[in-house]
Amino acid sequence: MVEDDTELAQILSDYLSKFNIVVENFEDPFLALGTLGIKHKEYDLIILDLTLPGLDGLEVCKKLVEQYDIPIIISSARSDIADKVTALELGADDYLPKPYDPRELEVRIKTILRRYKKEITSTTPQQTQELFELHEEKQEITKNNHYIKFTVAEYQIMALLVKRKGFVLSRYDILENTDIDENSGSVAVLINRIRAKIEENPKHPEHLITIRGLGYKLVE
Repeated sequence: MVEDDTELAQILSDYLSKFNIVVENFEDPFLALGTLGIKHKEYDLIILDLTLPGLDGLEVCKKLVEQYDIPIIISSARSDIADKVTALELGADDYLPKPYDPRELEVRIKTILRRYKKEITSTTPQQTQELFELHEEKQEITKNNHYIKFTVAEYQIMALLVKRKGFVLSRYDILENTDIDENSGSVAVLINRIRAKIEENPKHPEHLITIRGLGYKLVE
């Protein structure tokens, strides 16, 4: 993986490890390219961000395709269709726009590896319990299998956070994907109410984190 967001890289790595997918992340694209020059036969697939320090991800993609026969999944927050088209024309195998559910990444990895006739030794995930579980059919959310009673607005925000666990959601993202009325402070008030229900100490949250200037993120 070539991803300069180390927190996101850790979240994805931890999730994929449940499926026996071992990830080595490089924050620096030059270091990634240098390492591939030595150990490229050890890697089955590359997950590549586009916004990287010092070298654009599209240029990295071009170099990888020219030098190695390794499948590439682009993982990027850049939503410009031109970037997607360019990446695929350069030879990337897939383009996954952020934010996305890590489960989608896991499925796409398996699909591409099957296409390349590569196999993961074991695709059975370890039985680890997710802290927060979303049960959409019942419109319920549990923490450690215990039902949490939310209002409709609180549920909509928390459901969105669970679906995009590990990714930052801005106030705009929340308003766009819920039925909450847009008025100043409404989202912040609802976030505080959610924290009161899911945190041990709402004043020092461990799960529903504020990312200053960007928004909110749910972590386990």
